[in-house]
Amino acid sequence: MIDAHAHLDDRRFADDLDAVLARAAAAGIERVLSCAEDLASSERNVLIARRYPAVRVAVGVHPHRAASWSESVSGMVNRLAHDPHVVAIGEIGIDLSGRSAPREAQETAFIAQLTLARALDLPVVVHVREAGPLARELVDRAGGARGMVHCFSEGPDDVDEWIRRGFTVSFAGTLTYPKNDALRRAVARVPADRVLVETDAPYLPPKTRRGGRNEPAFVVETLAAVAAARGEEAADLGRRMAENASKLFRIRWQGT
Repeated sequence: MIDAHAHLDDRRFADDLDAVLARAAAAGIERVLSCAEDLASSERNVLIARRYPAVRVAVGVHPHRAASWSESVSGMVNRLAHDPHVVAIGEIGIDLSGRSAPREAQETAFIAQLTLARALDLPVVVHVREAGPLARELVDRAGGARGMVHCFSEGPDDVDEWIRRGFTVSFAGTLTYPKNDALRRAVARVPADRVLVETDAPYLPPKTRRGGRNEPAFVVETLAAVAAARGEEAADLGRRMAENASKLFRIRWQGT
């Protein structure tokens, strides 16, 4: 089982990351993909992965930090991406919710990182907020990509557009919230070989943990909700998701 998206370098894990990852292992989580927000975050995550065997990393610049993108940053992200613990470029994307960098800066950083990922033959981890059509247009303009849309928040019809482009779709704890029927309909439409779950920890805890810090061990609650929405057994779905992650991120599982 994998937590397909977390932020282990967040300061809220600074004091007890050993315990956090021990609880994840006890819950059956064999891998955690920790995703960067900017260059400094990328560097921190690589150091974490070197320390903890269960962790793999995505490096890159988040749309909130897109104004920091430059040729220099591109070169340093490229260098970090050659570390053996790095399995993706991310978290990258487009966010038009009003809390991110200017749109032009976001588009520039997103296309540049899509291009970098293609050159390195790495998948991308994509953040999309109120920007699905634009994000897909930019993916097409960049010549396509393979990767994962993280914390899916669009409607059921949008799932089909991402699947048609070859993407895997990941769902977070928001799917467990009672009001999010549209997300539960969406996850039911994702092909079995294209679905993943994540925590986005320390953000977006599942329903029973709302108000507190999220952590990778809690992904099992989201897995249960996804399985219920799809009419599947959680254990079977968890095994399938491990296969999906292995194929997408080329992750070798412990003991293999």
